[in-house]
Order: sequence, then C-alpha cells, then structure tokens
Amino acid sequence: MERNFSLSMITVSLTHCLLLCLVVAAASNNITTDQQALLALKDHITYDPTNLFAHNWTSNTSVCTWIGITCDVNSHRVTALDISQFNIQGTIPPQLGNLSSLTTLNLSRNKLSGSIPPSIYTMHTLKFLDFTDNQLSGSVSSSVFNMSSILDIRLTNNRLSGELPKNICNYLPYLKALFLDKNMLHGKIPSALSNCKQLQQLNLQFNNLSGAIPKEIGNLTMLKWIDLGYNKLHGEIPHEIANLRNLEALVLGMNNLVGVLPATIFNMSTLKVVILINNSLFGSLPSRIDLSLPTTEHLNLALNRFSGTIPSSITNASKLTALELGGNTFSGFIPNTIGNLRNLEWLSLGNNYLTSSTSKLSFLSSLANCKKLRDIGLTGNPLDGILPSSIGNLSKSLETLLIANCSISGNIPPSISNLSNLLTLVLEGNKLTGPIPITFGRLQKLQGLDLAFNKLVGSFPDELCHLARLDQLVLFGNKLSGSIPSCLSNLTSLRSLYLGSNRFTSVIPSTFWSLKDILFFDFSSNFLVGTLSFDIVNLKVPLGISLSENNLSGDMPATVGGLKNLQIMDLAYNRLEGQIPESFGDLTSLEVMNLSNNKISGSIPKSMEKLFYLRDLNLSFNELEGEIPSGGIFANFTAESFMGNELLCGLPNLQVQPCKVSKPRTEHK
Repeated sequence: MERNFSLSMITVSLTHCLLLCLVVAAASNNITTDQQALLALKDHITYDPTNLFAHNWTSNTSVCTWIGITCDVNSHRVTALDISQFNIQGTIPPQLGNLSSLTTLNLSRNKLSGSIPPSIYTMHTLKFLDFTDNQLSGSVSSSVFNMSSILDIRLTNNRLSGELPKNICNYLPYLKALFLDKNMLHGKIPSALSNCKQLQQLNLQFNNLSGAIPKEIGNLTMLKWIDLGYNKLHGEIPHEIANLRNLEALVLGMNNLVGVLPATIFNMSTLKVVILINNSLFGSLPSRIDLSLPTTEHLNLALNRFSGTIPSSITNASKLTALELGGNTFSGFIPNTIGNLRNLEWLSLGNNYLTSSTSKLSFLSSLANCKKLRDIGLTGNPLDGILPSSIGNLSKSLETLLIANCSISGNIPPSISNLSNLLTLVLEGNKLTGPIPITFGRLQKLQGLDLAFNKLVGSFPDELCHLARLDQLVLFGNKLSGSIPSCLSNLTSLRSLYLGSNRFTSVIPSTFWSLKDILFFDFSSNFLVGTLSFDIVNLKVPLGISLSENNLSGDMPATVGGLKNLQIMDLAYNRLEGQIPESFGDLTSLEVMNLSNNKISGSIPKSMEKLFYLRDLNLSFNELEGEIPSGGIFANFTAESFMGNELLCGLPNLQVQPCKVSKPRTEHK
C-alpha cells in the first residue's frame, strides 16, 4: 500500500512538473511572439531620426526594457506600445496584430504611411488606439468598429477615406472617445452612432461629411464634446441635442446648416463652448441669455443671419472669454456694460449694424475693465462717433484693434500709444482727420498699421520709422503731404508699404532701395518727381510695384530686369522716356505690365515674347515704333494694349498700320 501511495505521489509530482514546464514554455513562446512582432515593426521603419530602434530595440535585451514598451508584471507580456512623437517613417506590419495582450497602441505624431493592417483590429484586448498625425491612407475599415473592448479610437489627421459604416456602433458598447477628424471621409453620419451609449467625445471635423445631423444623436446622453465642424452638413440643428445634459462643447461651425437655432440650446446649463460660425442660421438671442448659458466661456455665432439686439444681460455671463457675433445683422446699441465681462479675451462684433449710445463710444470706455482683452473687432458697424481718449485705457494685453469702416470722425487720440503690446491697428475707411500722432512711435511691437481711406493730413512722421517690427504700413487714400522720409530704410521688417493717393512730393529717397525684403510698394497718385533709380535691383523679392500717376521722368533702368519674382509693375501716367530695356524680357514671373501714358520710344523688345505668365499688357499712348512682336504671349493681346502709338505696325487685328515688306533687290544688266 505504501508502494502504491509512493507511485501516486510520483505521478502527481510529474504531472505538476509537466504542467509547470508547459506554462513556462508557453510564457516563453508568448514573449518570443511579442518580440518578433516588435522586431517586425522595427524592420518596417525606414527613417528613425532618434536611432531609437537601432540602439534600444535589440534582440539581446528583454522587450520589457525597450523604450515605449510596457509589460505586465506577472506574465511579462507586452500590454502597451507607445512610440508617439518620434518622427519615424515607415509602414505598420501585420505582425503587430500578434501582440495579443496589448491594451494600448499609440503610434501618434509620426509619419507612418500605407494602410492599417486588418490584424490590428483582431486585438481583442485593445482599449486605446491612437494613430493621430500620420499618413495612415485607405478606407476606414469596418473592422475597427468591431473591437468590442475598445474605449478610445483616435485616427485624427490622416488620409482616411470612405464612408462611416451604417452599423458603426453595434459592437462598441464601451467606446468613450471617437476621433476621426482631419481626414477625407464622406457620406452621412450614421444614425447608429447613437448605439455608443458610453460615448463622451465625438470629433468628426474637417472631413467631407454631408447630409443632416441625425436626431438620434440626442440619445448619447453621456456626450460631453461634439465637433462636426468644417464639413458639408445641411438641414437644421436637431432639437434633440438639448437632451445632452452633460454636453460641454457644441461645435458645428463651417457647414451649411439652416433654420432657427433651437431655443432649447440656450437652456443647456453645462455648455462651455458653442461654435456655430459660418452657417445660415437665423433668429435672435434670448433676452436673459446670461441665465441660459451661465457657464459658457466661448460663444461664436459669427457669419450667420442672426438679427435683433445684443441683450444687455449677456454682460452678466461672467465666464465668457470669447464673444464672436460678427458677420450677422445684429442692430441696436453695443451694451455700455460690456466691460462687466472681466474674463473677456476676444470680442468680435464686426460687420453688423451696431451703434453706440453716445458719440464718444462709451462702450469702449467700459471695455477698459476687461484686463485680459487681447482682440477687439468692430469693423463694418455704423458707430458714427469719435475715438475717446479713454481708448488708451484699454487692456495692456491688447494685441489687435480693428475699427475700420465705422464712420469714425475726429482726430486719432495720441493715447492709443499706451497700448504697448498692440500688434495690429486698423482704422481704415473712416473719416479721421488731423495728423498721424507722433506718439505712434511708442508702439514698439506693432506689426501692422492701416490708416487708409481717411482724411489725415500733415507729413509722414519720422517717429513711424522707430517701429522696427512693422511688417505692413498702409496710409493709402489720405491727404498726407511733404516728402517720403529717408528713414524708411530703418523699417527692415517691412514687407508691404502703401502710400498711394496722397500728396507726397519730392523724389523717392535713395535709402528706400535698401529695403531688400519688401514685397509690395505703392506710391501711385502722388506728385513724386525724379528718375527711377538703378538701385531698384537691390530689392531682392518684390512681387508688386506701383508708381503710376506721378511725375517721374528719365529712362527706365535696365536693372529692373533683375527683379525675377516681380508679378505686377505699374508705371503708367508719368513722364518716362527712352526705350523699353531689352532686359524686361527677363521678368519671367510678370503677370501685369502697365507702361501707358508716358513718352517711351523705340521698339517693343522681342525678348518680351518669353514672358509666358503675362496676361495684362498696356503700352498705349506712348511714342513706340516698329513692328509689334507676334510670337509667344503677344498672340493673346488686343489693340487696346498698343493704341495711341502712331508709328507701330503689325497684324490687322491690332488696328495699327501694316508693316512694310522690303522688296528683294534686282540686278540691272
């Protein structure tokens, strides 16, 4: 009996040992499988700028020590693969699907290309999938929506195409986040999306989705964020959206939505972000909007068809940081209590029919209480007042101030220079008078200044030459006089300079031609004299030059031909003379050339036949002579390009005299 007991014990021990060996062997095999899958990924990487794979992912070390790998402490199986933001290039191998214990797969923010292997979607333990910011192409596989354990799918900013499957949420009971934005998806949003009962974040923006927003979306009661912007959605916003009692962000901008904005949306007390910009929505704002949206931080209804007044109660919505109502038909007064919005950073009310309750624009004084304000846009409203000196009390954080085309009169208050962080100031298209304040020289961070189409007088202040960061200066269409200052050469950041339609006299200062990086300059319709300098060639990259309607004289410098990037050249209505330089044929980027109404003589250079981009040529009313070239782009021009040059000859359709054909000489015997 003792012998039988001993045999039994031996049998049990052997069985236990065998099972243990099998477990160890299986574990070893599984770890080997994981290693092979990861080494396959390594082999498919074609560019590894950090040398991550070459130096760290080696077969003589445990995969659990590799960068980007997390293993289970007991089974030593790979449970997470995160190699995001390594800027690697290559493709995803099908062997990656053999990581059968993986719960997290994050390959985001690389440059991986090709299609996503179907084997990825058979990883039934996967909970988090992130391929954001790659070049992952092809149709969205329906298999991705069969991963029943998945919680989070992020495929943002790839080249995925096709339609969303009609049964999109039939097998995703736990899905909480779906990010398919910035792809090339088309078709309709499936109503079956409402079956993802746990969904909290939905982002489908920047696709080509069409059709109506399904009313079933109102069944996603866990939803906190919905972003369907930048698509081609049409129809009305479904009233059922108001059922989303946990919704914090509603982003439907840049679509083709129509109809009245459902009043129930203004009763969603959880909303923090409402962005409906650029649709065809209409209606008015509720009188007690502050009670309707007590937690709202960003309200953007711009570029729609909303009307009525801006209710003064909106100034009690104390959490607002951005209020954007521009491009509608709102009317009435801008509330003088708007300064109560102490957290306001962006205020955009442009292109409406809003006015001020006082001629001194008292609402501007109120805005001085908004110490965080960075951007004010009031352009295109009939404010019909004067700028108060209190404008200088606006937030020191202010970077952009746009008050164009608002029927503003009076002088520009010097106190505006107190806005020391201002980057852009636009006051064009008003009725401003008086001089440009010399205090503008204090706006050391200013990059854009636009005072065009006003009634400003006086000289060009030298103080403007202190604005070293100025990129664009627009003084077009005023009554400024005197000379163009030589200190303009200090503005080395300048790219665009518009001084046209003023009363400037004297010559173009020689120092101006040292602004080698300027792209556009317009000195047209002034009283400038002198010649066009040979130093014009110092301008390395000009795209547009307009000097028309001045009193410039002398020959056109041949160095103009060195401006290889020039696209527009307008020298019309001057007193230029001499011939068109042969070098003009080197202006290979030129699209518009206007030399009309000068005293230019000689022939039209045949070298200009190779200006293949030239679409608008005006050489009329000069003293040109000889044959009009007929090759190249000259075949496209009509008589209008050459009229008023009595000595030109050419084809009959150009309405000039025919060119004389010289007869061959005959010998007399």
